[in-house]
Amino acid sequence: MANTKQAKKRAAQSIRKRDRNRSVKTTTRGAVRDLRSAAGTGNATEAAALLPTTVSSLDVAVRKGVLHKKTASRLKSRVTKATAKAAKK
Repeated sequence: MANTKQAKKRAAQSIRKRDRNRSVKTTTRGAVRDLRSAAGTGNATEAAALLPTTVSSLDVAVRKGVLHKKTASRLKSRVTKATAKAAKK
């Protein structure tokens, strides 16, 4: 446990940041999972509807520092590709 006032404050800040990051990460992961399942089942209309919200949640995660910019870019590329593949079927 933290002994000094500064260490106690930093510990409290870390807990708040961890909770905030966990929330953003969970939301983003859920959006990607929903889109992948819709595209995987061949439901192109649902996948196309979920794509903008998924990309937006990835952008939010980058802006908040939860995901690296290139990680989000890679995920956006993959889900867009999966959506396009579902639309072709």
